Amino acid sequence: MMAAGGGAAGGAGWRLPGRVLELVFSYLELRELRSCALVCRLWHRVLHGDENSEVWRSLAARSLAEEALRTDILCNVPTYKGKVLAFQHAFSTNDCSRNVYIKKNGFTLHRNPIAQSTDGARTKIGFSEGRHAWEVWWEGPLGTVAVIGIATKRAPMQCQGYVALLGSDDQSWGWNLVDNNLLHNGEVNGSFPQCNNAPKYQIGERIRVILDMEDKTLAFERGYEFLGVAFRGLPKACLYPAVSAVYGNTEVTLVYLGKPLDG
Repeated sequence: MMAAGGGAAGGAGWRLPGRVLELVFSYLELRELRSCALVCRLWHRVLHGDENSEVWRSLAARSLAEEALRTDILCNVPTYKGKVLAFQHAFSTNDCSRNVYIKKNGFTLHRNPIAQSTDGARTKIGFSEGRHAWEVWWEGPLGTVAVIGIATKRAPMQCQGYVALLGSDDQSWGWNLVDNNLLHNGEVNGSFPQCNNAPKYQIGERIRVILDMEDKTLAFERGYEFLGVAFRGLPKACLYPAVSAVYGNTEVTLVYLGKPLDG
C-alpha cells in the first residue's frame, strides 16, 4: 500500500479532491489507512481531520459487531475513529483463560461457571509509552475477588482456587473491587481509594483506568471523581489492561478511550 500510495503522491493521485480520496479510503482497512496517512499532508488531513468521516464510519461498520454500535457499550467513545481504535484495543480472544470467552460484541468477557478457578484476560495491545485510558465495568456479581489493573505478557491468566490473580506476582498490578485492596507481587499494598469509608463498587458502575507510561503511574476514576494514583514506579515494559474474575457467568466489559483528558 505504501508503494502504491507513494506513487500516487508523486503523480496526480495526491491532487484528487478530498471527497474523492475519502470515498477511496473508505474501502481500506486500518493498517492500509495508517500507511496512507504517511504519504502526504493532504492524505493525512483527509484521514484524521474528521474522525466521523465516511472513512471511519465504513471501517466501524465492517469491524465492529452491530451490538457494539447500537447499544451503550461505546457511549463514551464519541467518534467512529475512536470506536474502531477501541475495538483494536479490546480483550484478546487468544490471550485469556480457557474458562472465559469474549462475547460477539467484541468487548465483553464472559466467565464460565467453573469451580475452584480464577480466570483473567488481557487486551490485544499493550503500552510501553504514552498516556492511555480505558473503562471497565462488571455486569453480574463480583464474587469474592474481582480485580482490574494491568499485567505484562508473563503474568498468568488462570490459576486454581479463588484468588486475586491480578497482582499475585511481580508481573501484574490490580485493584480488588470487593475489598478495595491494591495488589502487587502477592502482597496487599494498602487500601484504595485512601479515604475513610470508601464506597464499595456497585454493579454496572464504570471505572476509568489511567495508565501514564511517562510518569510510570496507574490511577483510577469513578464517574467524574478522580480517586488518585494507585501505583507508582511501574517498570519500563509493555503493560496490558487486564482483569481477573471468579464468579460463574459474570461478565466484564472493557473499552479503550484513548488519551485521557486532563483537568
